[in-house]
Amino acid sequence: MSRIVNYELFEVPPRWLFLRVETDDGTVGWGEPIVEGRARTVRTAVEELMDNYLLGADPSRIEDHWQTMYRGGFYRGGPVLMSAIAGIDQALWDIKGKQLETPVYELLGGASRDRIRVYQWIGGDRPSDVADEARTKVDAGFSALKMNATGKIERVDDPETIDTAVDRLRKVREAVGDGVDVGVDFHGRVSKPMAKKLAKALEPYEPMFIEEPVLPEHNDALPAIASHTTVPIATGERMYSRWDFKEVFEQGVVDVIQPDLSHAGGITEVKKIAAMAEAYDVALAPHCPLGPIALASCIQVTTCSPNTLIQEQSLNIHYNESSDVLDYLAEPTVFEYDEGYVRVPDAPGLGIDVNEEYVREQAEKTVDWHNPVWRHEDGSVAEW
Repeated sequence: MSRIVNYELFEVPPRWLFLRVETDDGTVGWGEPIVEGRARTVRTAVEELMDNYLLGADPSRIEDHWQTMYRGGFYRGGPVLMSAIAGIDQALWDIKGKQLETPVYELLGGASRDRIRVYQWIGGDRPSDVADEARTKVDAGFSALKMNATGKIERVDDPETIDTAVDRLRKVREAVGDGVDVGVDFHGRVSKPMAKKLAKALEPYEPMFIEEPVLPEHNDALPAIASHTTVPIATGERMYSRWDFKEVFEQGVVDVIQPDLSHAGGITEVKKIAAMAEAYDVALAPHCPLGPIALASCIQVTTCSPNTLIQEQSLNIHYNESSDVLDYLAEPTVFEYDEGYVRVPDAPGLGIDVNEEYVREQAEKTVDWHNPVWRHEDGSVAEW
């Protein structure tokens, strides 16, 4: 029986936090515990969990460790704690797979597919030039894209704002045709009245889904929004446990869930969320605008989940200006995309070989990423 003897945390560009966990037999597991813009806060949470519960422990007892980290504190849930748990959980699964010399998905029931479809972001935070960018991505082999619906938007905005959003999607649809899927992300920045109008207005151009039409705290509004459109509704990137997802499953109006493997409790929890979704005929499309360890963790779950629809990935996303996903891998071909798909990996653990030397080099840099604060014309804070 091995024991956990050491851990290290590395804050690296563009906005990621990596966790390295080592056992006494020399096995190293990697995780990605991060809340974008709150790296230092999550670092402290990881340190508390590792120091209090994991150091000296047998790494193989993953379910017990998950329950201890979650239930061991009187206060539980939320983005910081669940992201800290997620990164640790990823590293424990990486260790287990490496020690047993098998991919994690084999330990979760085995593959249910040979490859996983991915989508590519276009357009940036304030979407622009989307048609030309869409053509470029489709020419590169992608058959699915995603774009933000709007930039900054008022609680009740003018008709021109709706028309502009519709015109953007229309141009993308005309550029790539009907054989390409286009997800439209409302990003939680759209209020309930505008979400109803926008969902209805976008429908003629057949989005693959509308994502996070309202913030999770307003999920009670999803049935009303769904009544205005036949477009599939997706949500879940800011929901952190199976208990958070329970309400939307019971509502019966969400068609695609998007838990984040670095926010929603890691592999252990998202596999359970995916199984719950399957029971409600809801598809799985994990959120992942993050780094290679998060993506590798997603792929382990999407590989073995029969209700997987598609996988987000962040290669060349607008956040990755200083470093990108493949930079941190010793063997980047593991994430080669062929006709818009990524192959199921066969290497042990998470299936990736982290370039530790490069991680340590990048961790010497100052990283202080925070999302922008947007304001309306009257000076009040807008949703980003």
